[in-house]
Amino acid sequence: MADRLNLITDVAGVLVGHADDARIRTGVTAVLFPERAVASVAILGGAAAVRDTSALAADGVVPTIDGLVLSGGSGFGLDAASGVQAFLAENGRGFPVGPVRVPIVPQAILFDLLNGGDKDWGRYPPYRELGYDAAAAASAGAFGLGSVGAGLGASTVNLKGGLGSASAVTPSGHTVGALVAVNAIGSAVVGDGPHFWAAPYEVGMEFGGLGLPAPMPPEATRLAWKGGRQIATTLAVVATDAALSKAEAMRLAIAAHDGFARALRITHALFDGDTLFAAATGRRPLGDPVGEQIEIGAVAADVVARAIARGVYEATSLGEGERPAGLVSWTERFAAR
Repeated sequence: MADRLNLITDVAGVLVGHADDARIRTGVTAVLFPERAVASVAILGGAAAVRDTSALAADGVVPTIDGLVLSGGSGFGLDAASGVQAFLAENGRGFPVGPVRVPIVPQAILFDLLNGGDKDWGRYPPYRELGYDAAAAASAGAFGLGSVGAGLGASTVNLKGGLGSASAVTPSGHTVGALVAVNAIGSAVVGDGPHFWAAPYEVGMEFGGLGLPAPMPPEATRLAWKGGRQIATTLAVVATDAALSKAEAMRLAIAAHDGFARALRITHALFDGDTLFAAATGRRPLGDPVGEQIEIGAVAADVVARAIARGVYEATSLGEGERPAGLVSWTERFAAR
């Protein structure tokens, strides 16, 4: 781990940038691919809202994409991709159609409209400008975690949500990274305690090093989720430097969804919008096309689980007026123990 950042930007050819608005309590995270990437998506939540995901179909004409966008704002947030497109177009990026280039930037949104922020933004929501700013801020180095970008206004059923990331290298040498905006319908921690469901996959002390409780508390498997019809969404991007086809990227997206189930109780529910994009920058060919793909999928699920825990672990509360009332961050609730 010493030679890596433990972030999705450890994958060569991946840039990440954030933009957010503390008054509105929302934000955008852009993932850009300067040399374009092969990508696909798996949507396993029952209430997803997405844009341009048809470009990721294995039988579609578009071979590669320029970026991916994760945003707050529910349906309003789908404007963010327009801002990212504008930035990429200014820089000569996009799918060529005659003399015109159209940047391809699929997007998914999470629901953060009930977190207490001032959503009275006038005729047009702010997401197009936030998307542009996130793209302009994208870099290949370190970036913020927790209450930043798309994770700013996120929550879980019992703790503040946030943006997390993690990376690993497969036994065959492929780098795999994940970026997750955790706005889960359920919980990332066991019962009412500080221990993360993702503890078996933790590397070092990346989310506290607490392990699992022993014995497991009686309330560990109690069902708890956000009440009413509040839509909740965990959004993820998994990236690898392996050379994959669009069909292979789709299999990676499906396999990586296992990380949601390892790190959250509950996920993939009727009022979830749980969506996971998989992208391959193609820097490293597959030696064993079958075995190495299996490795990449298995490691991707672990990395997603770790990124989810890190997103909650690194989050900070938004302060007075945050809803649900009394929702606090993991640090506020448990760090002093």
